[in-house]
Amino acid sequence: MILASWTSGWKRVLTAPAIAAGVFAMTAVIALPLALVVRGAIASHLNDSLMASQAADAVNWDWWQEFAAQATGVATTFTPSVIGFGATLDSLSSVVDAQGHIVPIASAIALYLAGWAFLSAGIVDRYARQRPTRAYGFFAIAGGYLFRFMRLGAMVGLVYAWLFAYVHPWLFNRVYVDVTRNLGVERTVFLWRLGFYAAFGVVLVFVNVITDYAKIRIVVEDRRSVLGGLSAAWRFIRRHPGRVLVLYGLNSLVLAIVLAVWAIAAPGSGTTGVWTWAAFAFTQLYVVARLLLKLQFVASQTALFQAHLAHASYTAEPVPIWPDSAAAEAISRRVRL
Repeated sequence: MILASWTSGWKRVLTAPAIAAGVFAMTAVIALPLALVVRGAIASHLNDSLMASQAADAVNWDWWQEFAAQATGVATTFTPSVIGFGATLDSLSSVVDAQGHIVPIASAIALYLAGWAFLSAGIVDRYARQRPTRAYGFFAIAGGYLFRFMRLGAMVGLVYAWLFAYVHPWLFNRVYVDVTRNLGVERTVFLWRLGFYAAFGVVLVFVNVITDYAKIRIVVEDRRSVLGGLSAAWRFIRRHPGRVLVLYGLNSLVLAIVLAVWAIAAPGSGTTGVWTWAAFAFTQLYVVARLLLKLQFVASQTALFQAHLAHASYTAEPVPIWPDSAAAEAISRRVRL
């Protein structure tokens, strides 16, 4: 059943390309203004100097350090960590180490999360129905569940805020310091750090899984109560812990493979000429793969839930009926008349 839910999830994702295209478009639209601001700051700093041609040919570390020293706002994010796999590691580090973001980046993240909150109900509904609902049906569902998902997002946001404001400092600033205070071997200290990262990550994954299944139960069962949806999600996970965890692990394994491929093939600082555009195209393919995997999480979890509890009248695929020709419809109307 787990493998069937996983494959069904991919089928639902790939048979609804408009959703993937819409999510990618939303990501690009939100990121584009920030990219243009950074581009403007770089162009203003280079101007028509000799450094401009050198920076266009290859990475100029001396200029980069000079630019970083005077950069402000979004431009401060233009660091060596933006190159290739370094950007992925930097994003992961900012999460596990509870690092804050500058205001423009935080605003973009908030806008992106708001966009996901709006689209999530329509995405879950489309994957659950397994048939096209067209734009008006999709956005009608998305708008109808918007306030419910906003309440859910507020509740979950408070949980995440509590975890990062209190649990994370308690783990890493108190418990971790106490455990490693008298250790003299760096390898042991590093392993303890990894252990604490894993423990905190498990808590984040637990909250994420409950949130995902709460969204599914709210949409599929048309629940009005967000607390009821969270409670129902917890009951489903408690009754099927093995299947929920294995499915999540299977999707996470695919994500790990994608990250490994990205780590190996990600462009480096020495990319020049036509290879720069090839590197840009490969980066966009990585972004698309990440977004498809995010949708796969939703689709496969929806399939797993439907395999256990959902109503057949809601989830069954429509029987394919070949449409009659216009002439046949005209004859049929005349017969009825």
